[in-house]
Amino acid sequence: MRIQAIETIPVAVPLTKPFKTALRTVTTAYAIYVKVTTDDGRAGWGESPPTHVITGDSLGSITYAIEEVIAPLLVGLDVRNREEVFHLLKRSIVRNTSAKAAVDMAIHDLLGQLAGLPLYQLLGGFREKIETDFTVSVNDAVEMADDAERYIADGFNVLKVKVGIGDIGEDIARIQAIRERVGSTPKIRLDANQGWKPKEAVFAIGKMEDAGLDIELIEQPVAADDVDGLAYVTNHTLTPIMADESVFSAKDALRALQLRAADLINIKLMKSGGIHEALKINALAEMYGVECMVGSMIETKLGITAAAHLAASQPNITRFDFDAPLMLAEDIVAGGIVYEGRVIRLPEGPGLGLDQEAMGLIRKVEGQ
Repeated sequence: MRIQAIETIPVAVPLTKPFKTALRTVTTAYAIYVKVTTDDGRAGWGESPPTHVITGDSLGSITYAIEEVIAPLLVGLDVRNREEVFHLLKRSIVRNTSAKAAVDMAIHDLLGQLAGLPLYQLLGGFREKIETDFTVSVNDAVEMADDAERYIADGFNVLKVKVGIGDIGEDIARIQAIRERVGSTPKIRLDANQGWKPKEAVFAIGKMEDAGLDIELIEQPVAADDVDGLAYVTNHTLTPIMADESVFSAKDALRALQLRAADLINIKLMKSGGIHEALKINALAEMYGVECMVGSMIETKLGITAAAHLAASQPNITRFDFDAPLMLAEDIVAGGIVYEGRVIRLPEGPGLGLDQEAMGLIRKVEGQ
């Protein structure tokens, strides 16, 4: 089962509503799909969205990394020698984690097909379904409360609320408006996307705790490279703190865990470079008694399907942030995970569980 070809396919899907965070505003989900074909006729699929402000990857850099660097190294290798494949993939190019992730997904898809198992079972098989939160992007307090109320009415019971734009008072007002509108039952978790300085974060979180806003966790309150600042926030607040952009690799995770810099870790395939490294991050976190969430960028259902297989396979992964496909105007992916409101059911087909014939009809977006 040797790799015969690695193909890139640019795609684009508009969002139903602009998605705003402290780092960027997104109106269209762009991605590079990767198709890895083997000499026995199988095809594995992966996805790589450009997230310049987090991973540094662009459509151009992803395409170049895969076509000009990664493909020449991997074509001809037997995917059954997976440690050889993943070893070469990781060392093929510095950073470029999103490009690596797409290829990693496709290889895992092929391994699942070869084993005749859904990928989540091949990786561990802890659960067959998971539940996602829904993200409230940054706007004025009234619009955010309106959005939150609508998502709760649609059946979601965990809201991930973006903050970190404007002053601390505005962020607190946003959360108060949402809590007043949705009541005390839904869980609210905040994502500051590096929008605060350490002392600002401690002040803001303290105010929210004093106001009884009942925040489940605060994700990445400070700059990604300020791990000491992250530890400061964790050590000076009662609300659990989650590391996101501070942890790309297992090495990053080990540093954060040794410093006790966070109470939780958010794993994203686009940061880790794929499932192979993500499993290492989760294993380290589990050794330290730290639970993980698996999250995502603005991705289509292809990338989220791979992330969901990982998340469903491990008991230490206890939180799931997979709402991105629900924000898109259309679903261009055949097969994969199935959404039933907030419940996500894992497919029972081998690998990622995609409809291979229909996926083969996906064509490049003109002009990309």
